[in-house]
Amino acid sequence: MRRPCAVVLSAVLLAAATVLVSDADAGARAGPDARADAKAKVAESANAFGLALYGRVRGEEGNLFLSPYSIASALSMTWAGARGETATEMADTLALPPAWRGEPERIHAAFGHLTDSLNDPKAAYELTVANALWGQKGHGFRGEFLGLVDEFYGAGLREVDFARNTEAARRTINAWVEKETREKIKNLIPQGGLTPLTRLVLTNAIYFLGTWQFPFDEDRTKEEDFFAPSAAVRVPMMRETKHYRYADAGGHHVLQLPYKGRDLAMLLLVPKAKEGLAAVEKALSAEALAGWIGKMKPTRVRVLLPRFKVTWKREMSSVLAAMGMPRAFHPGRADFSGMAGRPGDLFIQKVFHKAFVEVNEEGTEAAAATAVGVGVTGIPPEPIVVRADRPLVFLIRDTRSGAILFLGRLVNPKE
Repeated sequence: MRRPCAVVLSAVLLAAATVLVSDADAGARAGPDARADAKAKVAESANAFGLALYGRVRGEEGNLFLSPYSIASALSMTWAGARGETATEMADTLALPPAWRGEPERIHAAFGHLTDSLNDPKAAYELTVANALWGQKGHGFRGEFLGLVDEFYGAGLREVDFARNTEAARRTINAWVEKETREKIKNLIPQGGLTPLTRLVLTNAIYFLGTWQFPFDEDRTKEEDFFAPSAAVRVPMMRETKHYRYADAGGHHVLQLPYKGRDLAMLLLVPKAKEGLAAVEKALSAEALAGWIGKMKPTRVRVLLPRFKVTWKREMSSVLAAMGMPRAFHPGRADFSGMAGRPGDLFIQKVFHKAFVEVNEEGTEAAAATAVGVGVTGIPPEPIVVRADRPLVFLIRDTRSGAILFLGRLVNPKE
């Protein structure tokens, strides 16, 4: 009787490491315009997946923060080894471009090009994406699979011994995560998260550190009420008046706060009503978001935003199964024969995700940027006032490709 082996996927947010992505033949054949289109295509897929995932977890209470790009990257690496109906379910859940599924190398190459553009060492901010594979010693993974994830995701295979020393393997992986995240993410894989039957762990980590294009003046930060659902709480409220990209979406404000470098930005979706978060979340979709962003114009805005930190963690397998890929988590039915062995040998056991973000007067640790500074002549008009003193949704996005790197909500800055 065959003994099922567990593939544990681990998606991590925040890690100071750079992925060395090879352009390969597919990259060499593609011109700049074609490459930009490909990056936009996979960014669109990752966004659709991420917003659908957010829709599944938003029913939970409290603050929420995750990285759609991190999870999508880790799952796309896993999809590289999926076959048959398992691959079809994963592709549908990840919203991968249907026209490209017959040529999966195009999708993996596009992910590689997008990650490569994000890992720009010359940028004014620090944004790095890292991937790694942790495999059982001597298991015999297929060379084609290992070569693909190394070429397009920079994920070289690191051998550990899950079978005979599970706890040591867990500590090794967690130590790598902790180091890459500058100790922001600790104990990602909890005790018992791996078993002697674990054969492969796929990790993705993304780290961002950026300063605002228009930093908040710390001397102007004052204690004010933040209207959390249960009761108002006193928090340090930052304030600034500048020309930002802004749109009025009817029931909520859409405000973009750029980071230095003009490629990454935080997008705030602030309800006009103090109890309007549920309506914003219900309206949030890839199509709606694109529409709101398309309406933004440079506008003089007075923004009030609390300082805050959020840490969020979750085991995601049940959510992903419910989104349309249950076969991948089913022993005996999952088909990851593109990685190793035969159909039914490997399945995804767990999907761990943990995220951290800190926002203060100087900038953000974990995000993205874009800035448009508009000069004003004569007497400036009264600014639009956006008071982020109530539960809100926020995103950090790459404004070139449109990729949502981080997505969350702030319900209580003191939680």
